[in-house]
Amino acid sequence: MKPSNILSIIFLSAALISCGSSSNDKKSDFSLKTNAPGNGISLHEDLNLSIKNPKNLQIDSIAYYINDARISENTNLSQQKLGKQNIKAIVYTGGEAQTITSPLLILNDEHPKVYTFELLNTYPHDITSYTQGLEFHNDTMYESTGQYKESKLRKVDYKSGDIIKNVNLADEYFGEGLTVLHNKLYQLTWQKGTGFVYDANTLEKQSSFKYNNSKEGWGLCNDGNVLYKSDGTEKIWILDPETLEEKSFIQVYTNKGKIGRVNELEWINGKIYANIYQKDGVAIINPKNGAVEGVIDFTPLKKKVTQHQGLDVLNGMAFNTTTKSLFVTGKRWDKLFEVTVKPKK
Repeated sequence: MKPSNILSIIFLSAALISCGSSSNDKKSDFSLKTNAPGNGISLHEDLNLSIKNPKNLQIDSIAYYINDARISENTNLSQQKLGKQNIKAIVYTGGEAQTITSPLLILNDEHPKVYTFELLNTYPHDITSYTQGLEFHNDTMYESTGQYKESKLRKVDYKSGDIIKNVNLADEYFGEGLTVLHNKLYQLTWQKGTGFVYDANTLEKQSSFKYNNSKEGWGLCNDGNVLYKSDGTEKIWILDPETLEEKSFIQVYTNKGKIGRVNELEWINGKIYANIYQKDGVAIINPKNGAVEGVIDFTPLKKKVTQHQGLDVLNGMAFNTTTKSLFVTGKRWDKLFEVTVKPKK
C-alpha cells in the first residue's frame, strides 16, 4: 500500500490547500500581490510581496508583516509557523498610511514519514476506564478518565493494573488530558473551561485554572518548561507554567492541509505525539512550527483487546523514560500495550 493511502486510512482528513482569495482592504488605493497561488505556500519557500498601485500614486515607503512581525518584501518562510497566517502591508503615501491585509496558508514541504510499532509487552487495564490521558512520573503511571459522573484521576501500577490511588471528579466535570511538571499534576476538563492542579505525589487538589482563549480542554503535555494543550481543533496552545495562560499556539498541518481533532498529547524526545480523535493513528509534530513529521499506524492494537459493546477508540499514550518505551491504550480497553516505534517498510 502506498504511503499516501496509509495516511488516509489511519488518520488524515486534510483540508484543501487554498485558503480563499485575497482580502485586501476595500477602501485602500492599493492591493497586495504575492507569489502564493490561492494564497497557499510551502515551508522553506520564498514569499515575494509587492503592491499593486493602479492609480500610480506616490509611495513613500512600505512595511510588510506576518502576524505583526516585520518582514522584508522577499522573505524565506523556513522560520515561520504553519497554518493560517495573516499578511499585512502598511503603505505610506501623501502623509497617510493605508493598511492592506491578506490571508496566507503555510503548509509543510514534506510528506509525513510512516511508522509502525513492535509490541514488547501487554498489561491489564481497567475495562471500565474511558481513558483520556496517560503519563509516567517516577516510573508510576497516572491516568485521567472521562464521562460525566465517571471521571477520575488515578495512580496506577501499570504492570498489574492495580489502582494505587483514585480521585473522583465532581459529577459536572468530564475529565480530559493530564501532565506532570515540577511535581504538580495538571488535569483538563472538557467543556467547563476549567483545569485542576494537584500534588503529583498525594493527588491532593491545590488549585484550578481557566482557559483564556480556547473553549475546550482535550490533551496536555509538557517539555519540562511549558505546557502544551489541545482543544479539539488543529491548534495546540502553549501555556505559561506559572499563570497557565494560553500565550500562543501552533497549528497542526501536513503538506496537504490541517489535521483537526488533535486529542491526547505526549512529549517524546523533543516532539509532540498526538492522538487524533476517532482515528487509529498518532501524529508526530514539530512543536516549533506545527509540522506533522510522521504518523504511527496503531490500527492492529484494537483487535487485540476484548471486543465488547462499550469498546471505544484508541486514546492514551505515555512514554516511560525508565524503559524508553511507549505505552498505549484506548477507551474501555482491557489491555495496555508497551511498544517501540519503528519506520514502516
